[in-house]
Amino acid sequence: MTKRKTAVIILAAGLGTRMKSALPKVLHPLAGRPMIAHLLATVAMLEPERVVCVTGPEMDAVRAAVTPHPCVIQQERLGTAHAVLAAEKELAGFDGDILVLYGDAPLISAETMHLLLAARAQEPQSAIAVLGFDADEPGAYGRLVTDEDGMLEAIVEARDATPEQAEITYCNSGIMAADSAVFWDLLHRIGNDNAKNEYYLTDAVALARADGLVCAAFEGDDYELIGINDRAELSLAETLVQAQLRLQAMQGGATLADSETVYFSFDTEIGRDVTVGPHVVFGPGVTVADNVDIRAYCHIEGARIASGAIVGPFARLRPGADIGAGVHIGNFVEVKNAVIEEGAKANHLSYIGDARVGPGANIGAGTITCNYDGYFKSHTDIGAGAFIGSNTALVAPVKIGDGAIVGAGSVIAKDVAADSLALERAEQKETPGAAKRIRARKAAQKAAEKAKKTG
Repeated sequence: MTKRKTAVIILAAGLGTRMKSALPKVLHPLAGRPMIAHLLATVAMLEPERVVCVTGPEMDAVRAAVTPHPCVIQQERLGTAHAVLAAEKELAGFDGDILVLYGDAPLISAETMHLLLAARAQEPQSAIAVLGFDADEPGAYGRLVTDEDGMLEAIVEARDATPEQAEITYCNSGIMAADSAVFWDLLHRIGNDNAKNEYYLTDAVALARADGLVCAAFEGDDYELIGINDRAELSLAETLVQAQLRLQAMQGGATLADSETVYFSFDTEIGRDVTVGPHVVFGPGVTVADNVDIRAYCHIEGARIASGAIVGPFARLRPGADIGAGVHIGNFVEVKNAVIEEGAKANHLSYIGDARVGPGANIGAGTITCNYDGYFKSHTDIGAGAFIGSNTALVAPVKIGDGAIVGAGSVIAKDVAADSLALERAEQKETPGAAKRIRARKAAQKAAEKAKKTG
């Protein structure tokens, strides 16, 4: 924790027009959660006194996403300083450091936040500390002008930079920490005499320096400071987050056979000695225990997989799938809201939904639990050691007792007692020689039609 109290202001009022989306920019997902939720999770590590989000009008979805933190509305989008000032009343009476972050720059780490706050507090104590980064191609970024001691003298916008200043590669990220004792006064004095007639937060540095106050700059990692303004930048951020999540999984003891094709969610939990094949996607809410083998082309979401299980290839585990120890879930098997208990097997081409499959049970290829009647979902219970033959439909609600056998091709709509054999299929009939007579008749018919066309 920092020594002083900290309040965080997150600016999230941007329309995000370059995303070309009805969804507000900060709600576009990174690793399975909105980017603003990604940022808020990091902010929580600071244990700040207060967090305030600044949104625009008609952004109810953003306000819902940041609950329980309060939101204030920037009624007109008149620049970053104007946006920060929208939070002034919400932070009335707060005495400490104010950290300004951006909802569309969600990759900043808690460590970097701590270091920026420490840079503001170090002697000589500065009124403002700005987070910068070194850019190979500074382009349109504002330049951080520092003195020989590394203290910040000015932030110069690229269009206003002299040729000498344009050569500076130390750039402004927009993120800053400020002393609440002077911050609001500085913001109220910022003007809008510029090309866009906007109130720029960066102008606070020039005002502070004119007042004889010290300003600091702290260099962060440009990886953490990426702003997301369009789909291409969102894709880049996703790539960076996925690389980090893959590394964490491998450092934790998992083997990723083709790591760049495995996609994790922010909350995926992977145990030790887990093997993950190529092209596996983990949606939110997945927990994988030790010694699990997840084979290629699986999609897993909202599921728990116990130790020693084998899943896939080409399996789909949907929310509520609870895969027990040593269970086999094979190719083209879908499991949803179902408990598959220890040692059970469903090796291919089956759907198991709203069900319990008891320990050691065997589910044959093509088995379907018919759980939905168009209005309600019902439960199927398959007992321990039961054997369900191929191409069986189990019409819920139904219970198959322990050790029961259901013959292939059956439609089971009534409970089956333990250790019973259940068969439901039409009687097979056979007519000797009929196939030969049918072939002869069809061949003659086809020849007659051909002769009629050519005659």
